[in-house]
Amino acid sequence: MVAIIVLIVIIVLIIMYIVGVYNTLVASRVRINNAWASIDVQLKRRYDLIPNLVNAVKGYMEHEKEIFIRVTQARSNAMNANGVAEKAKAEGALTNTLKSLFAVMENYPNIKANENMMQLQEELTSTENKISFARQHYNDVVAYYNTLIQKFPQNTIAGMFSFAKREFFKVESEEEREAPKVKF
Repeated sequence: MVAIIVLIVIIVLIIMYIVGVYNTLVASRVRINNAWASIDVQLKRRYDLIPNLVNAVKGYMEHEKEIFIRVTQARSNAMNANGVAEKAKAEGALTNTLKSLFAVMENYPNIKANENMMQLQEELTSTENKISFARQHYNDVVAYYNTLIQKFPQNTIAGMFSFAKREFFKVESEEEREAPKVKF
């Protein structure tokens, strides 16, 4: 009789442990999804600022149409990218294209003095900082989750319930690692 009670207690403890690990894994996965949503919110804000930026400088830079086409195309590609790796690559290309636009804008002193441009510069700088923070937070929660599902005995439970490793949001090149410099 005592052996049966001990066996039942052990089984209950094992089940409680499995439920606890499972709930921890679920909570971690939800944090990853939330962190990804935070990146999306900031990227959407960035995407909304880009047309304003392009429209604000178009009048000053009529003969620089190619750069506007490249910025618009890079924005579209970034908005339509799916998955972490594809999104990171498209965002890197957009950042590089924006750097080109800013470099061309340096040649137009009237743009630097425009009040709208100064406000856009401030908003874009703020947005870039928020994107950077959101990416870092996402990578932190992915690192925690990936570590959790690889440690023993959690890896056994994670495998039983198909918890898969998640991708980090990585920049693709050294050039992309630099923050865009916005000077007007």
